Amino acid sequence: MFCKKFIWDFKKFALKGNVIDLAVAVVIGTAFGKIVSSLVADIITPAFWIVLWWVDFTSLKYTIWDSSITYGNFLQSIFDFIIIAFAIFIFVSILSKASEKISKKEEVQVPEEPKKPEDIVLLEEIRDLLKK
Repeated sequence: MFCKKFIWDFKKFALKGNVIDLAVAVVIGTAFGKIVSSLVADIITPAFWIVLWWVDFTSLKYTIWDSSITYGNFLQSIFDFIIIAFAIFIFVSILSKASEKISKKEEVQVPEEPKKPEDIVLLEEIRDLLKK
């Protein structure tokens, strides 16, 4: 009895629209993440290295006896995060502007039918009732 109810509850939960929407969002988000990572790694970061060729924090470290604190990797991760965030901001801005232009073109204003005066509407109702 408990097992059947548990399975039925799980089936009800799993087939809810929210769970399916979330699964689709995760898959699309993963694919989009690959696109953004490629954009940053293959296009934006090399462009930054051309302009800012001296910015390479990975070799920075602080050595105490035999231990090294590689704070340069941390700084490089922060720098990469800023580049990625900037790239996503630009990408989303371009997409939203393009979406706005498309939606403005698709908006077709349909003129409203002029409203009939109340006396005409009443007369039409009376006519329809008399026909019945």
